Amino acid sequence: MPTETVGQVTPQVLHPWVAEGQRKIQFGISIYPQSKEWTEFFDIVKRIEELGYDSYWAYDHPTARTDCWTALAALATQTSTIRLGTMIDCIYYRPVYLLARQAADVDRLSGGRLVLGIGIGDAPDEFADMGLPFPPTAERQQTLDETITILRGLWGSEPFEFNGKYLSARNKLGFHPPVQQPHIPIMIAGGGEKVTLRQVAKYADVSNFGSHVTTGGAYEIADVIRKYDVLRGYCEEIDRPFDHILRSHFTMPLILVERADQLEARLADFPKAVLENCKTSLVAGTPEDAIQYYQSLADAGVQYFVANILDQDWQTIELLARDVMPAFT
Repeated sequence: MPTETVGQVTPQVLHPWVAEGQRKIQFGISIYPQSKEWTEFFDIVKRIEELGYDSYWAYDHPTARTDCWTALAALATQTSTIRLGTMIDCIYYRPVYLLARQAADVDRLSGGRLVLGIGIGDAPDEFADMGLPFPPTAERQQTLDETITILRGLWGSEPFEFNGKYLSARNKLGFHPPVQQPHIPIMIAGGGEKVTLRQVAKYADVSNFGSHVTTGGAYEIADVIRKYDVLRGYCEEIDRPFDHILRSHFTMPLILVERADQLEARLADFPKAVLENCKTSLVAGTPEDAIQYYQSLADAGVQYFVANILDQDWQTIELLARDVMPAFT
């Protein structure tokens, strides 16, 4: 078994997409749950592309309507410029070799537009529904280390074999690699300051967290600033430039109305249980409110925003593009 070193698993160059994201603030969209009908789903993502969004992100909840990799493969053939990402692929839902295979295929289908967002899973009930054990946090974190080591090895041009504590895989040069150069960017989701942000510094091209307990617990602006200070410290430990990591924020969910007096009625359109679950991370108001909210995060160091849109809320997608995004160009 080859010995894996930090230099082999840590990105050694600034990814062009990361560099672009540092020159200007950009927005991406995720929709949960995705549309039941494929034609409707294609139409809305193509509309998102037309509106100037930089990315579309598919959830990895196999129990909810659409498999993320099926969705991204289909979208790769239906779109031409928009980035396609996973928000967030759970490393336990597929064997790591299959994950590497699917990511490489979608990257090829899309002409090099994939961003691989990965995480350790945070839904024990979903694991149980799928007949999967839910390991302790420390084990899941160590498995993420091994997952990334294997992904980078399988995507490489040399024979590769890895046998870790939890995972193993090998490549006998029959693996069709991704086309994106210098590599598929990897996003690690979460804001844990002891382990997760250290993994971001070591492995990731993108750091993503938000203000919900499942998205990193950055409830206040002070939390965002502190987490970036921690991430910077981990980068310094391994002599990696802090600016080689794109700093992304996830809004879960965003709901926009044209006028403040429309908000109460609009909120009534969505399931109360969903809004209650997301009460710490819900951003709801006018475009002016959203501009103020996103500007405060940008001032704290956020460079990229992904807005989670609830099912059928096309109004928010349109208002965000028309009235909010231009304020950041």
